Amino acid sequence: MSDALVIIPTYNEIENIEAIIRAVFSQEKVFHVLVVDDNSPDGTAEQVKTLQIEFPDQLFLLERDKKNGLGRAYIAGFEWALKQHYEYIFEMDADFSHNPNDLIKLYKACDVDGADIAVGSRYVKGITVVNWPLTRILLSYGASRYVRFITRMKVKDSTAGFICYKRAVLEAINLNKVRFVGYAFQIEMKFKAHEKGFKITEIPVIFKDRVKGKSKMSGSIISEAVFGVISLKLKSLFSK
Repeated sequence: MSDALVIIPTYNEIENIEAIIRAVFSQEKVFHVLVVDDNSPDGTAEQVKTLQIEFPDQLFLLERDKKNGLGRAYIAGFEWALKQHYEYIFEMDADFSHNPNDLIKLYKACDVDGADIAVGSRYVKGITVVNWPLTRILLSYGASRYVRFITRMKVKDSTAGFICYKRAVLEAINLNKVRFVGYAFQIEMKFKAHEKGFKITEIPVIFKDRVKGKSKMSGSIISEAVFGVISLKLKSLFSK
């Protein structure tokens, strides 16, 4: 048994999925994994099913009909996790941009140190990003500064997607009303938790760009984040 579930959303991650699952299961602490696959044509889900034979009590698969955005995949994973016994629910990418060895740091930040949300942060100690072009670093770092200015959250890496949530946080947020699907989804979740008074802490991690597979970044995801933040803040002001 485990009190911690790592949710890994996938779309065409056949090159990474087995290695990332084995890396999570190699940790000192026992973690369970839920792969949320968006009908990957490359056979990602079939690879997970093969691994389930080896890890029948640790590895779970949730298959969705189509690619419908990162946020929707995570919401589906959250809803699945809340029906189970897990107290700590993680977001993590499949491509090794998030180091599985850092999972225990996020876990301890919540379980031992009392945080409600632990964010694996690229910007809490300078800029700890490897193999990104300068333009992408500036875009990401600038977006986080912009979010802090608009929302007044103290989180330095608001678009981070390497996160541990305590169960109570996800229970308190109305997941059916989460609007965004890309980077803005990560901002929205942190902002909703911030508004409800949950304690958010940032743990420094080194973020590495993917080596295998293709990035899912797009212009629409970036624009959603830029304009979504303003709408989040305005909605918050008018709802008070």
